Amino acid sequence: MLLTCLVIALLTCFVSPLITKFLGRNAGWVLALPLLGAAVLAVSAFADAARSGSADSSGSPVVQQWVPWMPTVDVGLGLRMDGLALVFTLLVLVIGALIMVYSTRYLEPVGKHGTFYLLMTGFAAAMLALVLADDLIVLYVAWEATTLCSFFLIARSGAGAREPAIRTLLVTVAGGLLLLAAVTVMIIATGTTRLSDILVDPVWSANGALTTAVAVLIAMAAFTKSAQFPFQAWLPDSMVAITPVSAYLHAAAMVKAGIYLLLRFSPVFADVSVWNVMLVTAGLITALFGAIAALRRYDLKELLAYSTMSQLGLLVTMIGIGTPEALKAAVIHTIAHALFKSALFMLVGVIDHSAHTRDMRELAHMKLRMPVTATAMGLAAASMAGVPLLLGFVSKETMLKAFLDAPGPAWVPWVVTAAAAVASIFTFAYSARLVLGAFGGRADRSEDSDDVVREASPAFWGAPVLGATAGLVLGVTPFLLDKLVTVGATASAGEEVEAHFALWHGLVPELFVSLTVIAIGTMLVLARHRVHHAMAPYDFPISGLDVVDTAREQTIRFGGVVGGWTGSIAPRRHLSIPTVALIVIAALAALTIDDLPAVVGEPSDPLDWVLVVLIACGVVAMMQAKTLIAAIVVTGVVGFGMTVWFLQLGATDVAITQLLVEILTVCVMVLLLRRLPTTFEKTPPRQHVIPLLVAGGAGLATTVGVWALTGRREMSPASEYFLTEGYNETGGTNLVNTILVDFRALDTLGELTVLGVAGITIAALLRARKPSPERSANIQDHSPLIDARDNTVFVRTAAKLMAPIIVAGSLILLLRGHYEPGGGFIAALVGGAGFALAYLAAPSDRSARVQMPYLLLIGLGVAVGVGTGFLGYLDGSFLRPLHPEIFGFQATTALVFDVGVYLAVIGVILASFNLLGRPQASTPATTPTTPENSDEVNAR
Repeated sequence: MLLTCLVIALLTCFVSPLITKFLGRNAGWVLALPLLGAAVLAVSAFADAARSGSADSSGSPVVQQWVPWMPTVDVGLGLRMDGLALVFTLLVLVIGALIMVYSTRYLEPVGKHGTFYLLMTGFAAAMLALVLADDLIVLYVAWEATTLCSFFLIARSGAGAREPAIRTLLVTVAGGLLLLAAVTVMIIATGTTRLSDILVDPVWSANGALTTAVAVLIAMAAFTKSAQFPFQAWLPDSMVAITPVSAYLHAAAMVKAGIYLLLRFSPVFADVSVWNVMLVTAGLITALFGAIAALRRYDLKELLAYSTMSQLGLLVTMIGIGTPEALKAAVIHTIAHALFKSALFMLVGVIDHSAHTRDMRELAHMKLRMPVTATAMGLAAASMAGVPLLLGFVSKETMLKAFLDAPGPAWVPWVVTAAAAVASIFTFAYSARLVLGAFGGRADRSEDSDDVVREASPAFWGAPVLGATAGLVLGVTPFLLDKLVTVGATASAGEEVEAHFALWHGLVPELFVSLTVIAIGTMLVLARHRVHHAMAPYDFPISGLDVVDTAREQTIRFGGVVGGWTGSIAPRRHLSIPTVALIVIAALAALTIDDLPAVVGEPSDPLDWVLVVLIACGVVAMMQAKTLIAAIVVTGVVGFGMTVWFLQLGATDVAITQLLVEILTVCVMVLLLRRLPTTFEKTPPRQHVIPLLVAGGAGLATTVGVWALTGRREMSPASEYFLTEGYNETGGTNLVNTILVDFRALDTLGELTVLGVAGITIAALLRARKPSPERSANIQDHSPLIDARDNTVFVRTAAKLMAPIIVAGSLILLLRGHYEPGGGFIAALVGGAGFALAYLAAPSDRSARVQMPYLLLIGLGVAVGVGTGFLGYLDGSFLRPLHPEIFGFQATTALVFDVGVYLAVIGVILASFNLLGRPQASTPATTPTTPENSDEVNAR
C-alpha cells in the first residue's frame, strides 16, 4: 500500500508535463486528484494496521514495506508509516492538492507551466518518500531531492531569482552534507541502513560520544532546512519565488522536513543535553528574531516569511524540551501551522493578483472589496495569533503547558515560557499587522474608482478558504485531532502519549499566560504606528545574506588558489600534489604499523622479476624520450609488460582489458599527435630534480604499501563465498564477470552511468570548443607519403578481411563472458579496436567517420542496464539476475546487462574517434608547412 502511494506520486510527476501540454494551467485540477487519492490510501493502510494490532515498540500502529534492491546485501526501498509519518503524509498530500488547485488561477492563462507542475509534483513525491523512508539512503536521497526542487522552483521565478536560488541552495546543501555525515556514521555504527532498527539500536546508550556527535549533525542539518538560527536568512530570501511555491515549500512542506527529522530522532536524543540545549536555544532565538523582524516589514509576503521562521522556532523549541507533552504540542502545532500559514500565503497571492501589489503602503490607498478573502485572512491570522475558538489557540495552549512543565533546573521553565510568551505577543501583533495592512486602508474612493479592488473568482480563493475554515472547525472541535496527534506524538516520544484536546481546561496557568499575551498584543496593535516608528531605526548589524555571499566568494577564491596549484598542462605540476599526499599517507602508515603477519603463499616467480626489469626499462626509456612518438611507443612497452604480468598471474580478463585499453589509447594518442608539437620542450636539468624526487617517493610509497598489505592473510570470506557459491548462485563460471554483473551489479551500473556521463562530457566539450589546429606533415611533394589513399592500401586491404573477424570476435566475447574470459566491457573494447582499424585505413577524417549515433548508444546502454535492474523485481530485488530456460538452454538476464555495457562503451569510443578526428575548418590538415610557419607550428 505504501509503495502504491509513492508510485502514484511519482507517476503524477512523470505525466504532469503531458497533462500541462493539453490543459495548460488547468492541469492543477487533474494533478490534485492523485495526491488526494494517495492520501486516502495512506489513511486506509494506517487504519488497517491499527485494526490488526500491528504496532511498534512505542505502541503506535505501523505499516511497513520492504522492496530489496540487492540480493546479497540488506539495502532496499524501505517504507514505513507510523503515526508521525501519517501526520506529515497528510500535510504533504492534502496541502499539495490544495496548492495544485490554487495554481490553476494563480498562473497566467498563457505560458509554459510544464516545468512548474513537474517540479511541484516532483517535490510532493520527494517529500512523501522522505517521510515514509525506513532506509537512511532513501531518506537522504529524498532530502536532497527536495533541496533541488526548491532551487529550480526559485530559480525559474524570474531574472532576479538567480542569486536567491543560489544562496538557498548553498545553505540547504550544506545541511545535506551534514546529514550525509550523520547517515554514514549511523550506518557504520549500527551495521544497517534501516531507520527503524537504527532508532532502537543499543549503540546510543553504550557510546555517549557517538550519540552526541550524531545529535549535533542531525540538529544542524534540520536547522538549515527549517531556517533556524544561524541559517535563517535563506527563507525570506527565497520569497522571490511565486506564491504557490512559497505556500507549499517554504511554509507547509519543505521547511517541515527539518521538523520531521527532529521529531523522528527525538526518541534517541531527547535525553542528550547537547540536543536539548541546541534546539531550545536556536529555537527561541529564531522565534524572537523572526517575530521582531516581521513587525518591521511592509511586504505582506515578506512578513509571512519572517513569521514562518518564528513559528518554526517555537516548534524546534518544543522538540528540544523533549517531554511527551512538548512533543504532543509540536505535532498539533505542526498541523495548525500548515493550515493557517499555507492559507495566508495563498490569500496574499490573491491580493497580489487582484491589486498588483503586496506593499501595505500602496494597499492603504486602495479600497479592497474582497469580503471572502478578508474573512479568510482574518480567520487564518487569528489562528496564527492564538485567538480562542481557532486551532492555533489550542496548539498554543498545549505549547505553553509544555514549556511550564519543562524539565531541568527551576529557572528553565520560567525562562523558556517567558521567551515563548514574548514571541507570542509579537505574533499577535504581526498577525494583526498583516490583516490591517491588507484591508485597513482608509482610502475614500467611489465604487467606480480605479483603486477599488474586487473579489477574485471562487476557484481562486476556494483552496485558502478551505485551509482557514479547517482551522476554525478544528479549533471548535479539537477532539477530532485526538487520535491523529496521539499516534504522531507516540511515535515521536517513543512511548505511549495520550492527547485529549478541548477549548476549556479550567483556570490553568497556561490560560493566564495566553490572556496576558492577548492583552499585551492588543495594546501593541492599538499603538502599532508608534511601535513601528520605534523599531524602524534599528537595523541588525550583521546580514545573514551577506554572510552567505561572503562565504560563497571566499570558497570560490580558495578554489581558485587551490586550482592554481595544479592548473597547468605540465604533468610535474598537476601530479605533484596528489603524489606528495600519497607519500605522506604512506609515511604515516609506515610509522604506525606494528608487527605484520607473516607472508602467506608461494614465493615470487622468477618471471615476475623479468617483467619488473622490462617495465623499468620502459619507464627509463620514457624519461629519455625526446619526441612524442617515442614516448608513446615506450609507454606502450610499459602497458604491454603489465598485460603479460596479468596473464602470468592468471588474471585473463584483466590482461585482455589492459591489452585492449593500450591499443585504443595509442589510437587516441595518434589523433592528438597531429595537434601537438613533435618534440618535448627543452628544460634545464635542474628542473628535473624535483619531479625525480616526487616520482621516486611515489614509487617508494607504493612499494611500502604493496609490501605491507599484500599476501599477509588467507583468502577472505567474501572470496571463499564467490568461489564456492558463485556458480550455484549465477550459473556462470567466469568469476570476474559474475562479480561484475551479478553480485555487484549495482556498482557496475554506477560505473556504467559515470562512463556515459564521461562520454557526453567529451562530446559537449569537443563540440563547444574547437580543437587546436592540426600540425601539417613536413613532406616533400615527390614523397610517396603525400597521397593518403595510396599510402593506406595495405591497411585498407587488411581491414576488409579483419573487420568481419573483429566484429564476430566482439560478439563471441560478449556472449561467452558469463562462462569464459570476455563480457560486455571487453567485447566493446574489441569492437572499438575494429572502429580504430577503420580510422587507420581511411584516407581522410571525413571518410573515416562512422555514421552511428554515439550519444544515443550511450543513453541506450545506460537505459538497458537500468531496465535489466527492474526485471530483477520479478524475483524480488533490483538487479537480481533471472535465469529463464529458453528452448532448452539456460539463459540469464546478466547477458542483457552486459549488452547495455557494450552499447555504452561503444558509444564512448565512437564519440572520441569521431570528435577527436574531425578536421579544423580554419586550418585544413593538408595545409603545407612552409619555412615561415614551420617554427610556429612546432612551437604550437
